[in-house]
Amino acid sequence: MEIVPRYKFERLVADALDGLPNELSDVLDNVVVQVYDRNPDEPDLLGLYEGTPHTERWGDEIPDQISIYRHALCEMSSDLDELAREVYVTVIHEVAHAAGIDDERLHELGWA
Repeated sequence: MEIVPRYKFERLVADALDGLPNELSDVLDNVVVQVYDRNPDEPDLLGLYEGTPHTERWGDEIPDQISIYRHALCEMSSDLDELAREVYVTVIHEVAHAAGIDDERLHELGWA
């Protein structure tokens, strides 16, 4: 599919954040979510969490960052509905990492 305009893509990310399971909503208190066109080091990367998982925090720390990559997600999706699903899966995946949840547990929870 074509690359959707940034404003539409950011709306999909906002919708995904609004639809997160309640168990993950508190994690967003110290997380910044950014949309980028592409990761320069890994062009096919869909999302990236950078920070200290909440299970390992000791106090006030700088905010974590979640990057969501618009071009990679658009390129892997065949239509807007699929893109919305892939954005949601990517957002929940990265927020779960911020919560200290690994990939195996993500699958057990049905979030990946």
